[in-house]
Order: sequence, then structure tokens, then C-alpha cells
Amino acid sequence: MEKKGTAVVAVGGNALIKDKAHQTVQDQYNCAKDTMSHIVDMIEMGWDVVVTHGNGPQVGFILRRSELAKDVLHEVPLDFCGADTQGAIGYMFQMALHNEFKKRGIRKDAATVVTQTIVDKNDPAFEHPTKPIGSFMDEPEAKTRQDRDGWTVVEDAGRGWRRVVPSPLPVDIVEANAMRALIDAGMTVVGVGGGGIPVIQLEDGTLTGVEAVIDKDFGSSLLAKEIDADLFVISTAVEKVAINFNKPDQKWLDQMTVAEAKQYIAEGHFAPGSMLPKVQAIIKFLENGGKKALITDPEHIGDALKGETGTWIVP
Repeated sequence: MEKKGTAVVAVGGNALIKDKAHQTVQDQYNCAKDTMSHIVDMIEMGWDVVVTHGNGPQVGFILRRSELAKDVLHEVPLDFCGADTQGAIGYMFQMALHNEFKKRGIRKDAATVVTQTIVDKNDPAFEHPTKPIGSFMDEPEAKTRQDRDGWTVVEDAGRGWRRVVPSPLPVDIVEANAMRALIDAGMTVVGVGGGGIPVIQLEDGTLTGVEAVIDKDFGSSLLAKEIDADLFVISTAVEKVAINFNKPDQKWLDQMTVAEAKQYIAEGHFAPGSMLPKVQAIIKFLENGGKKALITDPEHIGDALKGETGTWIVP
């Protein structure tokens, strides 16, 4: 088959958990299987693929189990929760890819790289934690954890108290070269789960984990830059990006330039915590030398790569 180049494909939270009624490990694997079949379509078209993914709900599950068991077992630090989810989700993706390759007669292997992402210890996010994690608490428990463990806690819209952690910007992907080597060896790679495990670099060059959460799309964008990817795909819940979303004058976009994307951001078309970080991550990739990017849902990746749907973003 004709080689098309290297693509980083960031799959969203809906790739594993469709709704609250389908959250078990088997439910998640069933979703992974569906999504990986679309990734294999892409591989059959000639793309070398690195799959990245979110891990928010899975980290939440680990933290909840940890909190419930804290009287009998040590609690799990947040960076280790990230590592645990990278391994578990990587296992799901690897198995789904292996089985799909087998079914289609493709001689290929998949490998997961537990990925560390360096953040700047002076990132302003560390002074202003904003990302809610873990379970809801009552006020006395929240204040106890604040005093005893140094947590930052906030009251969350009348629903109870929650811990919040920083969400710093990624600076460097520690295992980028390892992933590049695996791609060059013909492997399909799973990496940068949850944006990567946040670590900071000390004066002597050594690394240490920090209690933070990295945006998955920004981590994926940085990886795409560092491995010189030809294409950055963000797979999400919608087939195309829209302006004036859910309004009478809603308009679906086939393509936009970086300049147009910035204008739409300035006009407030993309919601924070939804489409906004995806578009911002793509702008970063394209401004750092990337050639093209695509936003679509998993089932339309193949059609979008043929130019039939999806929203393309170009410099």
C-alpha cells in the first residue's frame, strides 16, 4: 500500500464511555473495539498511526476506589493514577488493534508507551488550580483534606466540595523518540494517554511527578509536533465543527484556516471544555510547522480522509 505519512489521532472520552449506563471495563473495551476498527481503516489507507486518548473518567474511578479504601490501603497519587490508566487503556487498545489486524489479515503489532510529559514548574496554572478531580465531599472532609494533605478544594455549584488541581501546558514529551522509533519499526503506537503523566524537570535533569492534569489535546498536539507528524486528527463526538452551534444560524464547516479559527475563537463560537481546546491545540500544531489537521467523529475518519466529510484545518 502507498504510504501516506504519520498521523497522531487523539480519541475523545466518548471513545470509551458512551453514557453513564455503560461504564464497566467490558463496556469500555466494547467502545475501544469500535474506535480501533476505524483506526485500522486509516492504517489500511497507508497511514502510520499514533493513538492518544483521554483518561478523565478512568482516573476518577481510581481516585474514588482509593478514597473508599483509604482506611485499609494507601491512597494512589494522581500521577500514578495517570500511569495506571495509560496501562489499562493501552491494553484495551492493543488487544482491539491486535484482533482487528488478525481479522483483516494485516501483519502488524501495536505497543503502548507509558508517557511522561514535562511541564514548567513555574507555569501559572500551579498558582491557580482549576481542574476538578475525585469525589464530591462535604465541607468538613474537604477542609480536613485541605489542612492535612495540602489539597486545594472548592465548593462546586451546590453539589458539594471537590479537590481541584493545576492544568499546566505541556512543554516536552519524554518518550517522543521512543514512539518515533516504534513507528519507524512499523508498529502502531498508543501513547500520551490523558495528555501524559505530568512531571517536572529538576536542576540536575532528573524528573519527578506532580499532582496535575494535562489537557489531552494539547499533549497530543505537542507529540504531533515532536515526531513531525504529517496529520493531526482529533476524533470527537461530532462529524464536523460548527459556528453558531445549536442556534438557528448554525453552520457546519468543511474547512478553516488558522486565521479563520482564531477569528471564530475571538467571536466566542467554541465552548471552553468542549471544542475550544481542540481548536487551540490544532492551531498550536499548525503554527509549529504542522501541515494539516482534521476534526471528526470516529466512524467518519475514513470518509473524512477521502475528503467527504469532517472539518479540515490548514495553515
